[in-house]
Amino acid sequence: MSLYSKVFSVLVTEGREASAKQMANWFNSTPAVVAARVSEVRGAGFAVYNNTKTDSKGRTASFYRVGTPTRAMVAAGQRALRG
Repeated sequence: MSLYSKVFSVLVTEGREASAKQMANWFNSTPAVVAARVSEVRGAGFAVYNNTKTDSKGRTASFYRVGTPTRAMVAAGQRALRG
């Protein structure tokens, strides 16, 4: 299974939330390569959001998740298709 398929499965099929670092560890890759695959998932038309969370010690981490696109995102996509 390709890395794209694995990232797609975690985010879209399973509906899970995960950081690039987590997925890189799971799939024996690097966060930069995982981020590139996330961009490909976005390019396939899925609304992938990158949310920042802060833990009780003040550390922040970014997590990807798939959600419902906003009206602004849909409108931007339609404008891009029109040229």
